Order: sequence, then C-alpha cells, then structure tokens
Amino acid sequence: MPIEIPPGLILIVAGLLLPFVPYLLRAALLLIAPLLTLWLIWQVPDGAVLRVDFLDLSWMFPKDAKVDPKAFDLILVQGDKLSRLFATVFAFMAFGGGLYSLTQKNVTELAAAFCYAGSAIGVVFAGDILTVFIFWELMALGSTLVIWCGGQAASGAAGIRYVCIHLLGGVLLMAGIMDYIIATQSLAFGVGAIHQILGLDRPGTWLILAGFLINAGAPPLSAWLPDAYPEASYTGMVFLSAFTTKTAVYVLIRGYPGFDILIWLGVFMIFYGIVYALLENDMRRILAYSIINQVGFMVTGVGIAGSSNPEFNALALNGAASHAFTHIIYKALLLMSAGSVLLMTGKRKCTDLGGLFQSMPLTMICGTIGALAISSFPFTSGFVSKSMISASAGEQHLAFVWFALMAASAGVFLHAGIKFPWFVFFQKDSGLRPPDPPWHMRMAMLLFAAACIGIGVWPEPLYALLPYEVKYVPYTAAHVVEMFQLLLFSGLAFFVLLKLMKRTLTLSLDLDWFYRVFGVWLSAAIVSAGRIVGRAIGAGITRGGGRLIRGLFRHHGPEGILARTWHTSSMAGWIAVLLGVYLLTFFL
Repeated sequence: MPIEIPPGLILIVAGLLLPFVPYLLRAALLLIAPLLTLWLIWQVPDGAVLRVDFLDLSWMFPKDAKVDPKAFDLILVQGDKLSRLFATVFAFMAFGGGLYSLTQKNVTELAAAFCYAGSAIGVVFAGDILTVFIFWELMALGSTLVIWCGGQAASGAAGIRYVCIHLLGGVLLMAGIMDYIIATQSLAFGVGAIHQILGLDRPGTWLILAGFLINAGAPPLSAWLPDAYPEASYTGMVFLSAFTTKTAVYVLIRGYPGFDILIWLGVFMIFYGIVYALLENDMRRILAYSIINQVGFMVTGVGIAGSSNPEFNALALNGAASHAFTHIIYKALLLMSAGSVLLMTGKRKCTDLGGLFQSMPLTMICGTIGALAISSFPFTSGFVSKSMISASAGEQHLAFVWFALMAASAGVFLHAGIKFPWFVFFQKDSGLRPPDPPWHMRMAMLLFAAACIGIGVWPEPLYALLPYEVKYVPYTAAHVVEMFQLLLFSGLAFFVLLKLMKRTLTLSLDLDWFYRVFGVWLSAAIVSAGRIVGRAIGAGITRGGGRLIRGLFRHHGPEGILARTWHTSSMAGWIAVLLGVYLLTFFL
C-alpha cells in the first residue's frame, strides 16, 4: 500500500525545523531529509494517490451543464515516470546542496532552500493545475528568501526585482488557470496539451504559457536570472540553479508538448545565453546565462515533439527530460566549483582570478568535469542527453534547427566548457593561493562529478527512468567523432581569439535596462517633478492664504469695515433689505 504523504512535504517540514534545532541535528536533517524524500518518491505508484475534496465549483456553470463535482478535487500526489524522474533529481540535488552547505551559518537560507526544494517536488507530483499553482508560488517565496540571504551588497535590490517578475508570472498563470477551469470544467493537469485542449484563440492558452516561460527564463523577461542568482551566497546559487527553471521545463513537457513556437523560442534562448555569457566577466553571471542557454535546448526539445510519429515525439521529450536531469547535476557542480572559489578568495570577477589550479586542484578538476559535461563531451552526462534533442530534430528533418543546435554546442564549449575553467583556474597567475574548500564541500563536488561521469559512461539507468522507451544509442562511431571534431575546433577557435575573449570590468544589461537604468531615471524624474509641483502648489497655497488672511484682516480687523460701529438706522435698513429678499424668495 503506497504511503499517502506528499514527498516534498518532508523537505518543507525539515526546512521549517532547521532554525530551531542545534547544529548537529541540523546537519543530520540536511542529509537525512532528502534521502527520506527520495525513498518516499519511489513509493509513489502510477496514478492519483492523494486526492482532497476542495470546492464544488459547479455553480460557476449553467444549470444544464453536466459538471462533475469531483473534477474540482485537489490531487496532491499523482505519480508517473516523468514525475518520479524530476522528483528524483530534485531530491538528489537537495542532498548534494545540503552536504555542500553543512557549515553555512545562515540558517534562514538553508530553511528557505529546503522549502524551495520541497515545493518543486510538490509541483512535479501535482495532479491538478491549482495544486501546481500553490507550490509554484511557494517556490517563488522560498527562492526569494534564498536571494535575500545572499549577504552580497546587491542581494536586497536583486531579490526585490526577482520577486516582482515572479509575482507578475504568478498573476498571468492564475488568470490563465481561471480561463482553463471555465473552458474544461475541471482542474485536471497533464491529461493533454493545453494548446490543443483550449485552442489558440483562448487567452488561457497564452497566459498559462507566459507564466511557465517566465520561470523558464525565456526572453524577453529573462534578465531576472543573471540579475538575481549571482547575488545569492556561495551555497544559495547552487540551490537556485536546480529548481525554478527545471520545474518550468517539467510543466512545459506536461502542458505544451509539440507547440511549434517553443522550437524557435528555445533556439533563441540558446544563442541569447551564449552571446551574453561570452560578454560576461563575472564567473557566476557566466554560469547564470548558461542556465538560459541550456534550458533553451530543453524548450526546443519540447517544441519538436509535435510529429505524427509517436517514436519521434518520444525521442524529443525523452531528450528534454533527460537533459533537465543531467543539467541539474553538472550545473550544480559548476556552481559548487565557482562557490568554492568565491568562498576561498572572496572574488568573482574573471579579471581578478587565475592560476588557482596550483592551490585548488580538486576544485579545478571538478569544475573542469562540469565544464566538459555541459559541453556534451563524450563520456560525460551531457553527451548522452543533449544529443537526443539534436537527433530528434534530425529525425523530423528540421535541418535549420539541427544545424543551430550543433553550432550552439560549439558555442557552449566556448563560454562554459573553456572560458569558465580557463579564466578562473588557468589564465595569467593572479597570485592568489587559497586552499581547496572544507571537506564537506569537496565531498559534494566529488559526488556530482562522479554522477556526471557515471551517467556519461553508463547511461542505461538514466534511460530506464525516462517517461518513454529509449531506442536511442548515443555511442556510435559517427556521433563520437562528430562531437570530438566540433569541440576540438571550437577549442582551437577560443585560443586563436583569446584576446577577444578577455573581458573588462563591465556589467551586461539587456531588457533589465528598462527597470534598472531607465526605470530608476524615470522614478527620479517623477520624484523631482513631484517636488517641483509640490513646491509650486505650496507656494500658491501660501500666497493665497496670505491674501485671504489680509482680506479678512482688512474687513474684520480693528479698522475693518465690518468691525466698525454702525448707526442703528443702517442696521435697520439692512434688516429690512434682507427681510424683503426672503419674502420675495418665499412667495416666488
């Protein structure tokens, strides 16, 4: 009999307990809660497991409409292979992040991070769209707290910008959900593609998609990711990299498979992330932009799954899901490496770093493994997942998309595969000689590095977890030679163009210019104009008030006309006039 407990609830409860327990128990919770969550995940069978009576919304519909009241129940836990795949890697990430953060003194950050991770697991097990929304918003709250706990000079402002964007996404999502409920007379989620259920002419189709894509980091509202994530702490960004964008990929797989627009949006995200990562000098902003780039591959895979051939669709969706799985692991490894450098040196600009391989060899090796994995280097995890997306484009004769994905693989090697390790660990010696980080951080990096290599060498266990049967074979002679050629020539281009790759102390802005520069200027202009108008109004009130007081004094003052002594006959005359006016008014 399955245990009817939402697996993510374990992490949420553990997160809420963390601030109130002593250090040793806190360390135990950080490691045991994710493992217990992982065990519960694999107790969830296929189908609805935990259904809760919610509201009978049948009153919203005409009396002659046959509405099933049970269609509005909340399904807190509904399992299948796709849910278990994402929940498994989320729990693994929570364990690795907890191990990496054992000595993090900011307990509020750890509590928020575990509530954030538990909410992400809640999203992937939700069987109705309202439960998705509830956990979606809890994720936004948890991740915002993680950013605010960053301790960086800009953490507070970045967190405010972050939460504003995500509140906008939540409003759009809820508006779309209301249209979805009206159209389908149900809360069910994942029973079919939303764009096919609602049609392209309903606003709900586009509002829900917009809410999902904001969390995926899709342009034009993508600047929140490189703006906010690097301002988290050395441990906080590790957690942030895993959940928000990947839950967005999960709901896109559930709700919008085969939506053609996603192909072109994903391709744009891929090159958008590459270009901005190449322009960056901050090592953590480089990796933040590469999150957008890698999610672009997944979004493209979701969009490709619109063929009439189910086998081609399965290949594309398996590629998107498996790449989300492997990306969480190798991106966490890269950010653990970058976080270790930040902790031990206090520096994050590439221009301030270099030569660290001499004193941080383990960090360098693990960071290089993560860089090779993100570049889809053979015998690493990225090679066995990303190539499925490219293969699905080729199978469906999407020639332009296939060429774009191959070119993007070379671009990924330029900005993350070589640029990150080269400028951080190998370039001109900075003179810094910090040691490798504490033991628990080294253990976390070794665990994730082993996962990157293990999945790359032996992908069958990962393929067994995927939602559809996998017939794809990654290790063919042609594919291996093709990737070696592509990556080696990309590496050659990097060193030939090395002078152009060196960055200066700049900050790259895109659409966030409108609210980080123009918006600040506009706010200052409005405040300045308000002050001018306020001073003018104040001066006018002062002048008018002065005139009024002088007029009153002139008429009612000691020498005023109304303060003088009047003759009795004059008063009698005025009374007679007023009485006459009253009588005329009364009779007329």
